[in-house]
Amino acid sequence: MVARQLDEQLAAHFPPSGGAHGRRRSLRVLDIGPGQGTQSLRLARAGHVVTGLESDPVMLSTLRAAVAEEPPEVRERMALLSGDGRQTGRHFGPACFDVVLCHGVLMYVPDPEPLLAALARVLAPGGMLSLLVRNGDALAMRPGLLGDWPGALGAFGADAYTNRLGLATRADRREPLTAILAGIGVPLQGWYGVRVFTDAVPDSAPVPSDPREMAGLLDAEEAAGRTDPYRAVAALLHLCGTRT
Repeated sequence: MVARQLDEQLAAHFPPSGGAHGRRRSLRVLDIGPGQGTQSLRLARAGHVVTGLESDPVMLSTLRAAVAEEPPEVRERMALLSGDGRQTGRHFGPACFDVVLCHGVLMYVPDPEPLLAALARVLAPGGMLSLLVRNGDALAMRPGLLGDWPGALGAFGADAYTNRLGLATRADRREPLTAILAGIGVPLQGWYGVRVFTDAVPDSAPVPSDPREMAGLLDAEEAAGRTDPYRAVAALLHLCGTRT
């Protein structure tokens, strides 16, 4: 879902030169906390120049091994660094990236604003910031759908939660994030919900083997993720802003 949404936003922000049949330019992408490299590798394969900044040494080692398995042209377009997204000033100058991804990272920092301000600094004018965050307005949905009534009741008005890895983390709400983005000069341009219908499905559940069933699932999630009121109760929010 995130890949579909991200590609839609990239196409809107950076249309091909020469019209619909023109060539799309290579973008300079910074991926904060790329993890296993789902988006980094995909974008590098598509021809973009990607820098990953990862603070977890285990994940960084794993991603480096994955990059080493890629064809030479993809390896040449990827650079991986050890570091924290709040300290981008140590690694990069201002306005040096067209796109900054920060997916699944804000829930691990106590205050999102310093990190977001650091990312805005390295984003070029007209560049795009893509955030994937836990939806604080929907923390009661998963326990409620699973019949955990005490958990559901305790989630109303809360910001803290325990994620599927058993880690204590923090959720964000769309309205405060929108205000922060406006304040740092990266106003919100569009947003989606992610995992509207499937968040309560166990991690151990098999992926549908029938391609038609899988396509139907993705199409239903995609429609819900862009449609009110469904997207407002998604487990995750995908927010995209543009640097002014």
